[in-house]
Amino acid sequence: MDAPVPVFGEGPEDPFALHRAASSVLDDHGRVVGWSELAKALLGYPPEEVLGRAAVEFLVDARDRDAVLDAVATCERDRGWSGVLPVLHRSGQRLELSFRARAVIRASGREWFLVAAPAEEVLQWATDRSVLDGLFRRSPIGLSVHAPDLSILRVNRALARFTQLPAAEVRGRRTGDFLIGPDVVTIERRLRRVLETGEPLIFTEQPCRLRSDPGHERVVSVSAFRMEDPSGGVLGVTQLVEDVTDRYRARRRLTLLNRASARIGTTLDLAQTTRELADVAVPDLADAVSVDLLEPVAHGEESATEAIGLVRRMAVHSISPEALEVMYSAGEVFHFDARTPQARCLAERQPILEPLLQSSPGWYFQDRERTRRAFRLGAHSLIVVPLTARGSLLGLLSLWRAKRPEPFEADDLTLAEEFAARAAVCIDNARRYTQQHRAALTLQHSLLPRELPEHSAVELAHRYLPAEPAAGVGGDWFDVIPLSGARVALVVGDVVGHGLHAAATMGRLRTAVHTLANLDYAPDEVLFHLDDLVNRLADEQEPSGRRPHGQQIVGATCLYAVYDPISRLCTLSRAGHLPPAVVTPDGQVSLPELPEGPPLGLGGLPFESAELELAEGSLLALYTDGLVEARGRDVDVGLERLRKALSRPGRSLDETCTAVQEALLPERPRDDVALLLARTRVLAPEQVASWELPAEPTAAAQARDLTAATLTRWGLEEMAFTAELVVSELITNAYRYGGGTPATLRLIRDRCLICEVSDSSSTAPHLRRARTTDEGGRGLFLVAQLTERWGTRYTREGKTVWTELPLLTSPDGRSAASV
Repeated sequence: MDAPVPVFGEGPEDPFALHRAASSVLDDHGRVVGWSELAKALLGYPPEEVLGRAAVEFLVDARDRDAVLDAVATCERDRGWSGVLPVLHRSGQRLELSFRARAVIRASGREWFLVAAPAEEVLQWATDRSVLDGLFRRSPIGLSVHAPDLSILRVNRALARFTQLPAAEVRGRRTGDFLIGPDVVTIERRLRRVLETGEPLIFTEQPCRLRSDPGHERVVSVSAFRMEDPSGGVLGVTQLVEDVTDRYRARRRLTLLNRASARIGTTLDLAQTTRELADVAVPDLADAVSVDLLEPVAHGEESATEAIGLVRRMAVHSISPEALEVMYSAGEVFHFDARTPQARCLAERQPILEPLLQSSPGWYFQDRERTRRAFRLGAHSLIVVPLTARGSLLGLLSLWRAKRPEPFEADDLTLAEEFAARAAVCIDNARRYTQQHRAALTLQHSLLPRELPEHSAVELAHRYLPAEPAAGVGGDWFDVIPLSGARVALVVGDVVGHGLHAAATMGRLRTAVHTLANLDYAPDEVLFHLDDLVNRLADEQEPSGRRPHGQQIVGATCLYAVYDPISRLCTLSRAGHLPPAVVTPDGQVSLPELPEGPPLGLGGLPFESAELELAEGSLLALYTDGLVEARGRDVDVGLERLRKALSRPGRSLDETCTAVQEALLPERPRDDVALLLARTRVLAPEQVASWELPAEPTAAAQARDLTAATLTRWGLEEMAFTAELVVSELITNAYRYGGGTPATLRLIRDRCLICEVSDSSSTAPHLRRARTTDEGGRGLFLVAQLTERWGTRYTREGKTVWTELPLLTSPDGRSAASV
């Protein structure tokens, strides 16, 4: 119990203190026998005017006589009285005074001692005393008064309840007698600062643990001020202490949820999202945490509706490195024993609270050795919360406490549930994005060449690097297309935008390029037809002038090059694309100035081609803009880096690709990157034979003779019959439909035997099925049956009909040409 507050005190503010109050003495008949200087000052009567006179004669107004007589009667009966009475000032003014009267026994008889003060001052003083009394007896906020040495002088009832000791037993003790740990040092340091500086401490929150309940952490709000006497001497420090544990936990809960909302889901990467979840939970909510996803979910797939199988550990985090050695590592795949809290959580889709793990036998069944090691590290409490979003179970979140002594409580479980619910939505968003991104990548990769064809005209290497997942799949592509006459087409392109629209449009453009290449169009003509295709695709996306939802493809860039290993000429045309890099055999790098055509999709503008003569062993580097363009870096800087990366001769193409990648690209580029390297080769003169044949009836026979002789020289005698038949038919058609101009026969020995007949006519031969009564029309049918491929390409001088015959192989598997 608190010490009783005295009814009459003489504190510095007490209006009844002797040095402040007016005083007088009355005899038993009511005559004034004593009159103080303060009474004179208060009522205006000097002593000589009042001594010996009855007080009621000059101090009491007739209107107040009855009230005064009632007070006198009470005073005589109770031998004392206190209250308020009106009295007259010497000027005639009525004053409200507060009186205290006590009987005094003298040898001469009984007298009455009266003290008086203005009623208003007494009322204010009484109010202040009531507040002080309330602080110590009825206030819900703890209060302690400390001496300058910080020993406790007095505490109120609220703080006594907090310390769980009677108030009288607290006097003389110190804070360390009730609290444990570093909390004592912090509190006393702050109180000493208040004593030394006089600066008050205002609403400072402080965690603390009582010695009587060390496992329960409380949070208190502390305010303190220095006590001084009227002369400014330091008397001590008063401290106000409020238990704000519930308020602190609510605020921490809201803060943690807000932090989780801000820090979880910053990307759509599934692994990164789970790591963010683990990082946010430690140390505010738990000492150690693990995030496990169902195995299908970890791969971006829908969670299984049947029995729960394997889970994948996605993230772990702990305040203690030793705990990480006990926990399953990120990336491990396992299943929970059916008796563990985690298995129950997954099966029931309900959170599990295990405040005391020592009493939870199910935890032992997962891994006894890990369990024993965890207990040695102090693990004592566990919460397991399912991660569910949109009705689907994704995995679970496990939280442990080891360093923090208090076990998890129901409030912690509620917080963990809200925390997991928000995180699960982010995880599911990342899972859905992963699923869609993988589908888009699968589509994109299916539309790109899996392997580049081997070709005698060039040696090839390539790199294709998709953009970081946040950017989405792009529309970059590259291709190598074998053409007739041992030539090869090299293509790179870039569809504007990202996403499935870009990938799908890229696939359509790539298919169109193959079709146009097989028609043997010149590079500028290929781009002209691609431009028309892009315009038609845009028209399809905007029917009736309405824009459809989603990202729209409005254009593309493309570089198309055709290299001829016989003439060593490379014909190039570009549509809004960066020029290729050309590297000479000795390492000199240049960016040829090619005519720059408009990007595909503008429509109505021409494209031009340019020819480059390349030495054998020259290197062509075709690339998309993602290779040389980067945020914060000018494209010219990227091109210069590309020059340096390509300028070292003597490296393999694969090594050159790696060097370019390391010099220009970050680990995760922001845009798709396609790089195609082609080192030129030249067909030897002895692999090519060409003749000009006159437009005479004997031209077919002459062609057969020349073909037979050449094949014999090349060691291809066994192919002579078929080749003579094909050549004869092609020369005959040229003689018949060529308009009387000479025809050119060319044989090329490459990976196959190529037979070409060129004439000045632009009439294309057509394959048809002859009727039984027709005398002709069967020649091209025979050619198609005897050759592997055949076709027609057009030139400025006319057309060329070409065929490819597979080389016969010897019994050991080598081609006849190499025997």
